[in-house]
Amino acid sequence: MKYLVMVYSKQADYDAMNGQPSEGHPAWSQADFAAMFGYMESLNNDLAESGELVEGQGLSEPKQAVVVTGGPDGRPVVSDGPFGETKEVLAGYWVLECESVERVTEIAKRAYQSPVPAGSPVSDVVIRPIMQAPSGE
Repeated sequence: MKYLVMVYSKQADYDAMNGQPSEGHPAWSQADFAAMFGYMESLNNDLAESGELVEGQGLSEPKQAVVVTGGPDGRPVVSDGPFGETKEVLAGYWVLECESVERVTEIAKRAYQSPVPAGSPVSDVVIRPIMQAPSGE
C-alpha cells in the first residue's frame, strides 16, 4: 500500500533556518543544517535501498506560496504569501510503498527524530494512506 508521510512546519521555522530567530525558534547554524541534511540523506538512502521510497521532497517556505481561492463572484483569485504566522504548512513529504501501517509508522518515527537545534520545536509527522482508484472490473 502507498502512504503519504508529511512533515509540517511554520514560517517561523523557515525564518530560523534563514538566520532570523524568534521566541522558541533559535537560528540554525551550519552544523545544525549538516546534522539535519545528513540524517535525512541517510533515511532517504535506506528507503531507496529497501524499495519503499516512491518520492520525497522538501518544500519552500510558505511566503513563497501562491494560493488560488474563490473571489466574491466565484471566479478564481490568485494571491501570494506571506500567510498567517501561526498556520502550519506542509514542509516536506515522502510517498512510500510499505507492506503495513506498522512499517510506515516505524519510518515516520525515524523522520520525527531528525535533529534540530536545541530549543527548536519538533515538527509533527502525519501518515495518510493514498487511496487507490477502483478498478474498472
